[in-house]
Amino acid sequence: MKMMKIAVVSVMAASILAASPNGHEGHKHSDELKEVVKTGKEASKLLLKTLGGNLKKHMKAGGPADALEFCATNAAALTAKVDEKLGKGVAIKRITLKPRNPANEAEGDERKVLEALQMLQDARVKLPRHLIQKTASGYRYYKPLVINKKVCLKCHGTQIDPALKKKIASFYPADKATGYKMGDLRGAVVVTIEK
Repeated sequence: MKMMKIAVVSVMAASILAASPNGHEGHKHSDELKEVVKTGKEASKLLLKTLGGNLKKHMKAGGPADALEFCATNAAALTAKVDEKLGKGVAIKRITLKPRNPANEAEGDERKVLEALQMLQDARVKLPRHLIQKTASGYRYYKPLVINKKVCLKCHGTQIDPALKKKIASFYPADKATGYKMGDLRGAVVVTIEK
């Protein structure tokens, strides 16, 4: 198991270096990667601002229960709206290894990337701000999402209010998105960019 972790960490490190726009890949490739990073940053920022802003508003208005209800009934639709705004050739979604909403569970290569990020975090390696993955038709931009606000732990932590826990179960009977601590990897925003 230890050898596997070392191998994954090495592969991830090589991938991060290969994705660096300052690498020795050639000017055209470098410009293309810079454009991918720019698109990925802008798209993920728009999604996080849209969801975060609404979540904050509902948290202030009615606390965690109101924020939960907002998430359960509107997060997918708001993500779809942001996806639509991004235009043709760019798609966005959120993924995780421990989904609250089963639609956000990482699969395939995306799951492998999250598992590798989790191994990096377990090895106490500082996570990158983003990763770029080359695909057959373009790129995937990954922005790791880390629990960095204590308020997140009200719904995703280890000591969730029993009434809130019951409400979570009513919306998400198969919920796996609890047990987090500050600094834990929650998942990632993935921006798919067709070239």
